[in-house]
Amino acid sequence: MRRFIPSTSCLIAFDTAARHLSFTKAANELHMTQGAVSRQAAILEDYLGVKLFERINRRLILTEAGTEYASQVSAILKQIELATFQVMAHKNSAGVLKLATLPTFGIKWLIPRLVKFTAAHPDVILNLSTEVLPFDFNQRQVDAAIHFGEPNWPGAMMVRLMGEEVVPVCSLALSQTISRIEDLAGMTLLQHTTRPQAWQDWFAHVGVACPDALSGPRFEQLSMVIQAAAAGLGVALMPKFLVEAEIALGQLHVPFPFAVKSPQSYYLTYPEKNASKPAVIKFREWLLSELAEV
Repeated sequence: MRRFIPSTSCLIAFDTAARHLSFTKAANELHMTQGAVSRQAAILEDYLGVKLFERINRRLILTEAGTEYASQVSAILKQIELATFQVMAHKNSAGVLKLATLPTFGIKWLIPRLVKFTAAHPDVILNLSTEVLPFDFNQRQVDAAIHFGEPNWPGAMMVRLMGEEVVPVCSLALSQTISRIEDLAGMTLLQHTTRPQAWQDWFAHVGVACPDALSGPRFEQLSMVIQAAAAGLGVALMPKFLVEAEIALGQLHVPFPFAVKSPQSYYLTYPEKNASKPAVIKFREWLLSELAEV
């Protein structure tokens, strides 16, 4: 069956002109003449039977239909471009691994170690994005993800990577105002959005009453919590391995070294259909071997 799709040259000319609202600027970007871009737009309008552009006071504007079409065409062209880059990346490689990782874990733990992965597997192209919460793999162009929490990601396989211990941290100035562990219950407690009960669990573990353990400013990313604690906004409860550098540099201080093991863990997760994908296998094996050395 014949597809009802205009030529890509017309779509590209339309998309570029719609972004600039100028045939002349579109022509400069596309290295074409102004007349050629205008003709491509006219051909597209004839094909669709709909007016996409109008001129008002010598200014080029989009019609209502043109505005809606431009939004959809732009998104589709970007998808085609991304798909093209991904296919080109397969040349002489084991494929592309699209990995979603927790932002702070990715920045502070994973990325500094990736030089070892790329050295061991130069045939794997690794593309990173960030996600804080679980998502549906069927609705996302992601091969695997690194997750912190319980092993209950629907429709996905989960490989446990490691646990963590959390410790309270704060600025030097704030730490000097704390003399007893009970003092922490009266401090501003910095909260992480996806770990709402972290402070409550920690106080229960160390045997200190804290009625306001769930209160305090909330941050979406652990990196934000780290910066807030270093800036003196309050006390944070942080995975120890993620703040080792800040503690060593004196940017953060541990007022009381009560490390408490988190009840949750880090996992590598991926849909079952990707279990045999070479790039996923290589990354999983490398990640587990890297953790065995920590």
